[in-house]
Amino acid sequence: MQAIQAQFHGDQLKLNQLPDLVANQQQVLISVKAAGVNPVDTYIVAGSNNYTANFPHTPGKDAAGVIIAVGADVTGLSPGQRVYCAGTLSGASAEQCLASPQQVYPLSNHLSFEQGACLGTPYATAWRALFIRAHAQAAETVFIHGASGGVGLAAIQLAKAAGCRVFASAGSEAGLALLKQQGADVVVNHHQTQHYQQLQQAGGVDVILEMLANQNLGDDLPLLNARGRVVVIGSRGSVEINPRDLMARDACIMGMALAHADSAQLKQIHTALYAGAEAGFVRPVIGQSFALAETSAAHQAVMQAGAHGNIVIDTQQTKDTVSHQ
Repeated sequence: MQAIQAQFHGDQLKLNQLPDLVANQQQVLISVKAAGVNPVDTYIVAGSNNYTANFPHTPGKDAAGVIIAVGADVTGLSPGQRVYCAGTLSGASAEQCLASPQQVYPLSNHLSFEQGACLGTPYATAWRALFIRAHAQAAETVFIHGASGGVGLAAIQLAKAAGCRVFASAGSEAGLALLKQQGADVVVNHHQTQHYQQLQQAGGVDVILEMLANQNLGDDLPLLNARGRVVVIGSRGSVEINPRDLMARDACIMGMALAHADSAQLKQIHTALYAGAEAGFVRPVIGQSFALAETSAAHQAVMQAGAHGNIVIDTQQTKDTVSHQ
């Protein structure tokens, strides 16, 4: 099989020919049709933000494909089944991957493999932030600050389906158009200084999902209604806030990392995502699709400003035929 590998932190990602994988009694072997690319994948390769890896390292937590084989002790999964992975044992950026049964979930027939590769991290992050951390309720207003990437778009779909009013921001005209297309009630350009004023005029906010807290958190807090909640999903540095903005509203700020989800939460999340896909409101947007040999370019793309949908690796595409949308 072909697989992407790095030999050390900071190494260039290279496409290598490796022996086919074999599942042991407790593992699932999957033919990977698509792999998701998320910022955390780049942090692991770089060894930044307290992430590390065993080497040689094949990047990627999220994959979708078809089960090739299951170990003798595995129940509930079978060869030929369409599935997606929320985590792998061997790395998703390859033609095959190994996973534990707890990492593997059925993929709705309403979703493509590329869409399935977007569920494990972006959608699970959005669901946990909204409903487990913030306890978002119908009729509340949710502001997604930086909503045109994979997590933000997932949050729009999930919040709208839950009956929330949704405010969302992006940094480009294409991004703003995408947010409107996804059903956001109010959209603003977060590169414009008046966007906070526009949001205040649109009404108070009960929940904020913040993708760049080091830049925005201090200015987010005055937007909150009484008992408002901010969930920090992303940050790239420190920030100064005025605690009185919290005190005046009886509000709170909370962190969120998907790695802290326990087995009960993961079951809840992925059961809800399957139901959402079957109902038609979980529908990942693919922004860019790369060939396996272009994984390095995909890792660069996911860290660029102006996100516009999910970035995926299509293992069935060649470098000559891959489409960049």
